[in-house]
Formats: sequence, C-alpha cells, structure tokens
Amino acid sequence: MSGGRDKTVKDKIRILVADDEAKIRELVRMYLEREGFEVDEAGDGQETIEKIGKGKFHLVILDIMMPNLDGLTVCREIRRTMDIPIILLTARGEEVDRVLGFELGADDYVVKPFSPRELVARVKALLRRTLPDKDHEKQNVITYPQLTINQDARQVLVGNKEISLTPKEFDLLVLLASHPGKVFSRETILEKVWGYDFYGDLRTVDTHIKNLREKLRSQKDTPQFIHTVWGVGYKFEVNQP
Repeated sequence: MSGGRDKTVKDKIRILVADDEAKIRELVRMYLEREGFEVDEAGDGQETIEKIGKGKFHLVILDIMMPNLDGLTVCREIRRTMDIPIILLTARGEEVDRVLGFELGADDYVVKPFSPRELVARVKALLRRTLPDKDHEKQNVITYPQLTINQDARQVLVGNKEISLTPKEFDLLVLLASHPGKVFSRETILEKVWGYDFYGDLRTVDTHIKNLREKLRSQKDTPQFIHTVWGVGYKFEVNQP
C-alpha cells in the first residue's frame, strides 16, 4: 500500500455496501477495495440489519430504495443501538427522503448517478472524523458544567451519563463547544462539519441542531447549551436552567 494513503485505511476498515442493484455494489466494492478497505455487501434492508448485527463495520453505505426494508427504516434501526457512520444513496428529486434521513441519523448522502471517486472521498472524510487517531495519545477533552466532550474517544457525558451522538452530531457539538460565544452561520457550519463540497441545504443544519439539543437536554436540570441567534445562526453558551 502506498505511503500516500490515509491512516484510516491502514488497518482494514470494514464497510458494508447495501444496495439492491448488484452492479452498483460491485462498482462501489471495486473502488473501495482499491483504496484498501474491506467490503461486504447486502442486497436488501433485512440482510443489511442481519449483517450489521453479526459483524463489526466502521461505516455503512445505504441505498434508500431497497426491498423488504427500505433504507430509511434500516437507518432508524441502526440508530437505535449504534452510532456507526451512515452515507445514504438517493435518487435525484428525493429531497424529502434526504431530510428525513438526516432526522433519522444519517451523516451524509450521495445522489445517484454518482461518481465512485466522489463516494470514496466522502467515505474517507467521514472516517477521518469518526475513527480515533491511534498515533495521538493525548486526550483532547472539552469540559463545561454538566458537559464533558472527549474528542479522542468521541464520547459525550451529560452530567455523569454518556449520551449517544451520530458522527455529525458529535462534530457539530465539538465545533460549537470549542468556540463558546461565537456565532456560526448555517453556511459556515455546513462548510466546517460537512465539507465545502457538500450539496445539502441549510435545513440539514437545523435538523442536526434540533436532534443535538434534544439529546443534550435528556437529563433533568441540564443547561441549555446551544442557542439560536435569529437571522444569523447558532452559538454555544452555558445558561443554567
């Protein structure tokens, strides 16, 4: 393997490609394996859930339109028990499904027909944000009253209880919590959390903020951490309830 490869592909990262079209699965597998990833396939929603239950995967590429169980249902089932990164494959014109996918916990999406190279780039970008850096021993921890964010372990404690965040929810929280009092526009959040080449709309940010707030306020007497600055965006600030 060449020295230019990402650190994330050195240790055989396992990816599940779930799509009912065999040609798409084969194409995606070929490009991912060329980059050093280990790839498994699923042809429908039920098989996807069964394979995830039996084996450890670092990321799932999930088609929305699948037989037996559709991709949105599968996404919901995955999020009930784990925070594995999820990239949705959607057809053009399925904006409603993409928004719903984000509400259910998806981290990114790619529109069909897609460039395999673009998909691989999105996989790598998402893994860089979600996999721990084994060469970095220092634990980067952000602490506030009743909130602890361990960036290396990607762990969030509200009070003394750990809460489960999706990869994008975690990245969003770190961005805001790292700059208390600073107001971030939705456009800036999209660029910094999803990347400059992300083609989603501003509602993507609003949906993730809504979900993140609900999880952070899951404990009694938890402060309000994320505040809306009307007409501008969002900021992180600790106000006691």
